Formats: sequence, structure tokens, C-alpha cells
Amino acid sequence: MASIMKFTGLVLKNLFSKPVTKNYPAEERKFPERSRGSVQVDIDQCIFCGSCQRKCPSSAITVDRAARTWSIDRMGCVQCENCVNNCPKKCLHMDVHYTQPEYTKVTDTVQGPPPAPKPEKPELTPEKIAELKAAAAAKKAAKAAAEAKND
Repeated sequence: MASIMKFTGLVLKNLFSKPVTKNYPAEERKFPERSRGSVQVDIDQCIFCGSCQRKCPSSAITVDRAARTWSIDRMGCVQCENCVNNCPKKCLHMDVHYTQPEYTKVTDTVQGPPPAPKPEKPELTPEKIAELKAAAAAKKAAKAAAEAKND
């Protein structure tokens, strides 16, 4: 009989109080400020140095310098934040939102921008070489004349 009275009190208390649970699909979940979600990359700042790949304890990150791609195995990432802390350009950051659940193993690959073209060197023709030698000789003669004048 005493347990029925305890139960009745608990039912009445819960009947007139706010629900303890969240209405998840209707209300977006608010994550704490320091929670770790998923690794995100700003590929425009990335120099493809590979330090994130070397520091990843689960080998979830792959950096291909030749193809300029950055890949992460989301199922293999342990959200330890080592890659973020060791990035020299600070192009990695932790997003507070978690990735969507998947039935298959997914690897996210991000293609970087193509490398900037190297400036072309001017072609040295025999005429240009002769012109440069003449300019150097004229400069040397002017310097010798200035030293002779000062003495």
C-alpha cells in the first residue's frame, strides 16, 4: 500500500511539471561550447604539409600532396583534436555538429585549388646577353671614374 502512495505522488508530480526530455526532431540540440564534433578543413589555406596525417593516432587523415587532396575517414576519426592543434596554417577546426550516421564507411575527400603557376623566366637571347654585359661594363666604368675623381 505504501508503494502505491509513493507511485501516486510521483505521477502527480510529473503530471504538473515540465518534461525532462527534449523534443529532438522539432528542437535542434544545443551542444556545449567545448564539445568535439567533426574535423573540418579550410582547403584554400591548406598547404598539404601532411602534419595532420602524421599526428592522427587512428590514421584517419590522408594527405596527397601531388594530387592536392585531403581525405578523412569519418568512422575512423576519434575526435582527439591532435590534427587541429598541430596544423601550422590553422586551416583545420572542430565543428560542434556531429556527422550524420551512415550505413557504409564513407571517406570525405576535398580537392584543393591548383597550385599557382610559376612565373616564366625571360628567355636570354645573345642580343640580351650582350646588352647586359654592356650595361655592367658601363656601370663598372662609371664606378671607376667616380673613385678616380674622389682621389
